[in-house]
Amino acid sequence: MHSSPTSLSTSLDTIDWIDTEAAESWSMSRPLAAFRFVVVLMLAALFWKWSFFLAADYVYSTWPLADDFFPAWLQSITTLRIAFFGGISALAFAVVTPTAKVRRTGCLIGFACMTVLVWHQGSHNDMTFATAWWTSLWAFWLSSNLVKLDEMTADQRPAHEQVLIRRAAWLSRLIVSMILLGGAVGKWTDEYWSGQVFYEIYFFDRDYWVFNWLRANFDTETVRDIATWYSRKAVVVETLGGLFIWLLPPRHAAAMGVLIFASIALLSNLLLFSVLLTMIGLASVGWFTVGTEKVSRDN
Repeated sequence: MHSSPTSLSTSLDTIDWIDTEAAESWSMSRPLAAFRFVVVLMLAALFWKWSFFLAADYVYSTWPLADDFFPAWLQSITTLRIAFFGGISALAFAVVTPTAKVRRTGCLIGFACMTVLVWHQGSHNDMTFATAWWTSLWAFWLSSNLVKLDEMTADQRPAHEQVLIRRAAWLSRLIVSMILLGGAVGKWTDEYWSGQVFYEIYFFDRDYWVFNWLRANFDTETVRDIATWYSRKAVVVETLGGLFIWLLPPRHAAAMGVLIFASIALLSNLLLFSVLLTMIGLASVGWFTVGTEKVSRDN
């Protein structure tokens, strides 16, 4: 049985009404809920790095490296430890505090610590801290706007909350698109298009369920062909995502971003969640805009 256009439209309107009613029943504002959700996932990503950080810390302190490009304080293991633990502590405090100005201060400290991590000799080339840097910048911007929101009267606040969450979602889409496009540009090479890079990193001998299953069920030549098409899929998806996600409606962009980032980790390496949980959080902000379309247009 096929639904008529009228009944389909009515069903979609009903779904939007249900979603809107659910969203409006939240005890906290949409922007604050989105802020906490994103920062919690960023903290989860940083903790996902925990075992690696301990191992890297041991190696770095046992066999110190010196690169004259970095000033002494950006070579110091003490600086690295303070930035890592200080950033986590400040961002965790920003999540739980009920005070808007204290939240903003926590985000500023967290952003400063992430900045040190993307500069430091021991962590500058780690994408975990690169995605955390962009997300902590977004969190500081949103926390600053939450201070302004907190200073408004009860009558002014609802409309401004809805405008703010849509702006936050738009900014998050820009960051998501930029990260995807940056990853795609790095893959615009013959080695990636041929699949050679992915084959050597993952398909040849990586101990992960996807690649173990492929090697157990297909011959070497077929696995090599699969690596080629997998690599090309990654290049195309990241390129299209980078070019167009920021143009999509908030909820569609959220679904697309979460699907892309989650699939990258699930199909490649669970350790990638240390990079991608942060981006999944940012991509999800669009889902917090339910029912705000009319307010945004009117403002």
